[in-house]
Amino acid sequence: MNRAEHFRYTGLEVSDDTLTGHWELDGRHFVEHVHFENTGPLRRPALAGVAQVWYLLAGLSYYKAGAARTVDLGETPVGAAGRALVEAALRDGLGEYSYRNDLVLDDVTLVGGAPVATFSPDVDPSRVLIPFGGGIDSVVTVQELDHLERSLFVVSPAGGRFAPLEATAAVTGLAIVRATRHLDPQILRGDVNFFNGHVPVTAMVSALAAVAAVASGHGAVAMSNEHSASAPNLRWRGRDINHQWSKSWIAELLLADALAERVGDDFFIGSFLRDRSELWVAARFAAAPQFHHVFRSCNRAFAQQPGQRARQWCGTCDKCLFINLILAPFLERDGLREIFASEPLSDSRLEPTLRSLVGLGLEHKPFECVGDPDESAVALRRVSELPQWADVARLADVARLTSPERDFDELLQRQGRSRVPAHWLR
Repeated sequence: MNRAEHFRYTGLEVSDDTLTGHWELDGRHFVEHVHFENTGPLRRPALAGVAQVWYLLAGLSYYKAGAARTVDLGETPVGAAGRALVEAALRDGLGEYSYRNDLVLDDVTLVGGAPVATFSPDVDPSRVLIPFGGGIDSVVTVQELDHLERSLFVVSPAGGRFAPLEATAAVTGLAIVRATRHLDPQILRGDVNFFNGHVPVTAMVSALAAVAAVASGHGAVAMSNEHSASAPNLRWRGRDINHQWSKSWIAELLLADALAERVGDDFFIGSFLRDRSELWVAARFAAAPQFHHVFRSCNRAFAQQPGQRARQWCGTCDKCLFINLILAPFLERDGLREIFASEPLSDSRLEPTLRSLVGLGLEHKPFECVGDPDESAVALRRVSELPQWADVARLADVARLTSPERDFDELLQRQGRSRVPAHWLR
């Protein structure tokens, strides 16, 4: 396929409850609507500034169709921090997309853009909005921040709400601020002339959460991205390729700076789990049994089209095996089997996936939201030592081949840097 020449940002409309973004790819028009519920009116200066950050990132969902050589921001306000975010999202946020399509985007030229203005939002720093996906990460963030005034932020597709997410959110008992995305039908149905691939969705959701927070008076957004989200899957043509780039430390800093450029330092966005490992999160989740039989981290439950959504854990995908693996050191085997209605860890057909998770695969770590190989290897070593798993000798065989740099106890301690405010900590 041939690459497009020009991608243009042609306008953002802000009504009382809806954002509407417009973009053009070599003259082909794309439009996306995002409808908000349980917020105040969006049509305010500070809201417009935050919404423009979402608009800049959301354009990548349509840019990817043609991988245009020139990106024209038009009259969209964009300061130095906003431009740095867009440039990184184009090259690193689309890293997996570039790798899979064998497209090098180093030749993309970014032009246009108008001056950016700063407005002070009317928000309360003690009120925290938590983007909630129904998996163990956001559940733990909700539980750990229970000394603060919290609300959930949920993004739903136009095709209908995700049942497991809604059920898990209901267990928290917290109010929900919601956004419903109406993607352009051209992207949903696809086109033989379109490139396809992964875009930095979490960065887009984070920006929408910032819109929702400012609109509802919340002074902070607490993301749930762990330390290992910064670990790349592989290195390709001199660049790290990270499926979770938009959950990474650098993406957090870039997004925070771009928002501060528009609304100052009174508003905060950052990950509560930034200095925590997947194993620490699993340990905390294991201690919250009220969520065990409603949560879901299998991506097959979250297809855009309702008819394609799995009604239970599939038990065979990379994510199912990974979640099974990191919970196994902390839950009884019978209880774990009840949660999944299967036992991915003892399924010999999944050994190639297991090897990939712990860094022994023939290829890279799976392009999924899973921990780094060190974390998975440490979890596997601990599971292989437990008497209840002794009959699955294959686990010990694979574990002996690993050589993680950290041990189990170390991974239950803080990892690396964090921007978490002091009042978020107990």
